[in-house]
Amino acid sequence: MPTAIIADDERMMRDQLRSRLEQVWPELEILAEAKNGEEAIHMVATHQPDLIFLDIRMPVKTGLEAAKEIGNQAHVVFITAYDQYAIEAFDQGAVDYVLKPADVERLGRTVARLKARLSVASSPTDMSAMLSQLAKQMGIAAKPSYLQWIQASIGQELRLIPVEEILFFQSDEKYTRVQTASYEALIRKPVRDLCEELDPALFWQIHRSTLVNAKAIAGVVRDMRGRHLVQIKGLTEKLEVSRSFVHLFKQM
Repeated sequence: MPTAIIADDERMMRDQLRSRLEQVWPELEILAEAKNGEEAIHMVATHQPDLIFLDIRMPVKTGLEAAKEIGNQAHVVFITAYDQYAIEAFDQGAVDYVLKPADVERLGRTVARLKARLSVASSPTDMSAMLSQLAKQMGIAAKPSYLQWIQASIGQELRLIPVEEILFFQSDEKYTRVQTASYEALIRKPVRDLCEELDPALFWQIHRSTLVNAKAIAGVVRDMRGRHLVQIKGLTEKLEVSRSFVHLFKQM
């Protein structure tokens, strides 16, 4: 029975990949799950799996850094979002990858290739040169790993929301509101924690309780009381800018 480890810093993505693998490769045994590159390295050494599904962008150590240390201990299957450089590099080499969120049909094709490799007992690919070049192209070493998805509740449903679709976050004492163009959801993570996990070039803090997607800002107006209010594209609602963050809009 083939064995594997899944490494991704987002729990819902790990759960989704595990579920999809159960559909397309029911005989595959998932030995463990890791939430960062350091854990992935340790788990490969401990469990000695045939395969590791390794997310490229993870905290502590990236998937590329982890793959270098894992070396030929296991066949590496990278998990990646739609990244031009990654897909081009993988298509040109002998390295397998899964695009996320995992699609059953695409994952089935990857599984077919992996089964073929395992059936001939081939050694894991030496990826040292490719990993170095890929890290340079993607700027992995220079860029921190930011959240790409938010897990949020909508009634009784738990939904996975791409961060680029989120217009703003707004916290109260208990929950944080997640607003998209078409619906509203709730999470328990406060804005102060989101500030550390989201790309500051994309999400601007305009109030101690509010983060706004810079691409969703239609403009800034001042009301009769002299307050600065951010207008959000597609919404009539306006968000107050506290005095500490007014400087963000001096040139607008």
